[in-house]
Amino acid sequence: MNSPVHSPVHDEDDQGEVFLDESDIIHEVTVDDGDIPDVDEDEMGSDPEPEPDDSVHIFTGHTDELYTVACSPTDATLVATGGGDDKGFFWRINQGDWASEIQGHKDSVSSLAFSTDGQLLASGGFDGLVQIWDTTSGNLKCALDGPEGGIEWVRWHPRGHVVLAGSEDSTVWMWNADRGAYLNMFSGHGSSVTIGDFTPDGKTICTGSDDATLRIWNPKSGENNHVIRGHPYHTEGLTCLTISSDSTLALTGSKDGSVHMVNITTGKVVSSLVSHTDSIECIVFAPSSPWAATGSMDQKLIIWDLQHSSPRSTCDHEEGVTCLTWLGTSRYLITGSADGKVRVWDSLSGDCVRTFSGHSNVIQSISVSANRDFLVSVSLDGTARVFEVAEFQ
Repeated sequence: MNSPVHSPVHDEDDQGEVFLDESDIIHEVTVDDGDIPDVDEDEMGSDPEPEPDDSVHIFTGHTDELYTVACSPTDATLVATGGGDDKGFFWRINQGDWASEIQGHKDSVSSLAFSTDGQLLASGGFDGLVQIWDTTSGNLKCALDGPEGGIEWVRWHPRGHVVLAGSEDSTVWMWNADRGAYLNMFSGHGSSVTIGDFTPDGKTICTGSDDATLRIWNPKSGENNHVIRGHPYHTEGLTCLTISSDSTLALTGSKDGSVHMVNITTGKVVSSLVSHTDSIECIVFAPSSPWAATGSMDQKLIIWDLQHSSPRSTCDHEEGVTCLTWLGTSRYLITGSADGKVRVWDSLSGDCVRTFSGHSNVIQSISVSANRDFLVSVSLDGTARVFEVAEFQ
């Protein structure tokens, strides 16, 4: 207060404006910053300090939320993403000037998957359409229709160009992608088919539904070998599925927070993994040990010892765990979360060894590049971001 105070002071006799001069100052008060009331950031017109962005590449070709990402299994830079703008894109890691649009869907692109040999990409949309793309040229190879509801997921046969898709209309469809030909339709579920896949040996199909059942099918005959339902299985819709590398076990998660292991040959529930307290969002067998990992909206990643059906490690997050993947056959796994963070975890110690910032909204899907050097994540913030993970091998 070294300068005179220029605000007018009115005395009781209202003699007009009276100003204080230096001699009227009794003592000066030093105002601590902590005494000043906070001003709303919006009123000040300034944004809060932005979080660091750890990504090495951002793909911004989409104009709406992103739902799905797939990295080519054979081409270390090729990525496909899809989202709520009814589009997909092929693009390349660290080649910001190149992209090829995946057109033709009339609703959100909900699922993408590369064939095992990397030659083809399947795109599934909420419009009920599955489209097959040549990954070399980026051209549309064929469009596959049939389902009357949106496509929930697409998967490829492990050793051929046969594609499988689950629909909201409670059916599962199978086509030959080289010929664009219908092969089979699997009906029996009572609600949307939320998850599904071929077994790694290609001889069986497992599908799960909002009807709280798992069904096991013969792909050639279309026969339904087993239906798994009721006690001790899930009480609410299935949300995620992983199948063991020897094609004998399916591990499923549900909205009810439960995780169950099923013998694919017998159709029997062989164990239950009990610990989560909210919907299971993601699940995967470990590639090189008798473990599995589950992520839940209860903000936990749990790494399970399957031989004892017990948690090895419980890894806490700030918000729900939406997606996860093992990093090749390494000890590391990666989670995407509703808090917009990507985290790398050491499965042996259960420690978080790296947190990647950059996204400003929920992460919906993650995928690892063919050479394991990069992780690509997509978010409701409308961006795909690339993070370098080469050190975690």
